Amino acid sequence: MAGASLISFSPVFVQLAHVGPATAAFYRTLFGGAVLAVLFVLRGRGGTWDSRVAAWLAVGGLLFSLDLIVWHQSIHYIGPGLATILGNCQVFVFAGYGFLVLGERVTHRFVLAVPLAFTGLVLIFGLDWSQLGPQYRIGVAFGFVTALAYGAYLIVLRRVQRRPNAPHPVTAMTAVSLSAAAVLGVAVPFVGESFVIPDAQSWAALIALGLVSQVLGWVLIVRGLPHVPASRAGLLLLLQPALAFTWDVVLFSRTTSAVEYLGVTLVLGGIYYGGKR
Repeated sequence: MAGASLISFSPVFVQLAHVGPATAAFYRTLFGGAVLAVLFVLRGRGGTWDSRVAAWLAVGGLLFSLDLIVWHQSIHYIGPGLATILGNCQVFVFAGYGFLVLGERVTHRFVLAVPLAFTGLVLIFGLDWSQLGPQYRIGVAFGFVTALAYGAYLIVLRRVQRRPNAPHPVTAMTAVSLSAAAVLGVAVPFVGESFVIPDAQSWAALIALGLVSQVLGWVLIVRGLPHVPASRAGLLLLLQPALAFTWDVVLFSRTTSAVEYLGVTLVLGGIYYGGKR
């Protein structure tokens, strides 16, 4: 729960940094990975883990880089709160993995929760999709891609951390962060962005993004993932979108109607109901 609370500030830091979405993702993983690497060296040990674990962590870094790129792009189109809510439909990806692969029981709660959550999405984005601007619709699409990438990333982390020779969370997040930074370093010029950090506010926001979200938040999350069922893990992470939407309204004065508030309530209520055991 503490980890989810900390990463809820991620979209706020992205909004405050005057850089492109790929650049923000690159510096998040670079700054966070650098701090984690120092912690890894200071610990003096990383556990025993073989090449297969290393390969899975590299895949995790690739998925995490994809997650960040499309999520940050979604933030720029539709704002941090709603982008984070859409991305956290990961709970259905994660729960589906639990049902289909791990053999967790499919409950009536989950079956009822899916239409409830997506009714909420309709209320948030309006009943007439054609009236939404093209950029807004692109942002929504990026949000759903984020959910797929985010869910796959969580599955990889959980798989690695449940192995008998699982690495320490600091070790795991060091490998994930630095491999993601390598991918994002290639992506930044490819998408036409710059590595330049233009001002002091951007420096502060990106450093905070790396320390708070990538180091503190994700180390706590990785530590807890192996010890709870997949659906319950997805549920606990839903504290992130609830708080992120709050920060969007409070800090950025987001104009929000009563219907949108109802939609957000239904989305989070549906996800909670579906993940509750």
